[in-house]
Amino acid sequence: MTLIEKLTEVRFHEPAAVRRALAERPRGTLPQGDAKLMVIACDHPARGALGAGSDPMAMASREEVLARCVEALTRPGVNGFLGSADIIEDLALLGVLDHKMVWGTMNRVGLQGSSFEMDDRFNCYDARGIEDAGLDGGKMLLRINYDDAGTASTLTSSALAVDDLADRGLTAMVEPFISARTDGRIVNDLTPDAVIRSMAIASALGRTSAYTWLKLPCVDEMERVMEATTLPSLILGGEVPDDPEAALSGWATALTLPNVRGLVIGRSLLFPPDGDVGGAVDRAVALL
Repeated sequence: MTLIEKLTEVRFHEPAAVRRALAERPRGTLPQGDAKLMVIACDHPARGALGAGSDPMAMASREEVLARCVEALTRPGVNGFLGSADIIEDLALLGVLDHKMVWGTMNRVGLQGSSFEMDDRFNCYDARGIEDAGLDGGKMLLRINYDDAGTASTLTSSALAVDDLADRGLTAMVEPFISARTDGRIVNDLTPDAVIRSMAIASALGRTSAYTWLKLPCVDEMERVMEATTLPSLILGGEVPDDPEAALSGWATALTLPNVRGLVIGRSLLFPPDGDVGGAVDRAVALL
């Protein structure tokens, strides 16, 4: 039986099993001491971003996406997952989120390629849903475009989400970028100065930063970049790299910095150029 067959059967006949799977799931815990987090991410499909590498529809098959997530999550050293409710619930039903820390993605209104892409209002998990599902926190994308008024609502919604999560003792994982529309596409500015500016804005959201973490790209001058915050930070993977070894080297350098507490990697590990998901995950875990 395929994963789609198995999961559809449960969802059709016994939808309450989703809530039970989440409620009965053994929770994960933070690594002790200097140990780092290795989090697998899969929330791009929720905003219509199905591409990986050179294939614009690489993530179109939910069967394949789930199979790759299962393979990644069952590798030694992987201790977390980040995704939208549909994928988290599928993986909970499959039992592969047991003993993992889990973060739910919150704002996916800014659909890739849309005229309203910068308007990243919240339409997936809210803080109550994250708490009810027994997750560890929520992740929000914070793209800041000085030429787009939609940024104002994103900033306000993100601040309210930070507050709502903090009130529940849940982590707010904020992924900030300075962004601009170039030739009809939203492009993130990955220069060190732009990343530092985005970090300063994200760190100050809400009435407390006690439960706020940052999710950051690996860019040039990471030592200087990471001097911009005291918040725990995780390094994201971004697009599938043309040179995986160079990406690994960059992640390794970032992980030596005291406020970098781990990696949150999605397509780079789920859709590696050589197709070897297990090998890609193992190489990333080795950096930790």
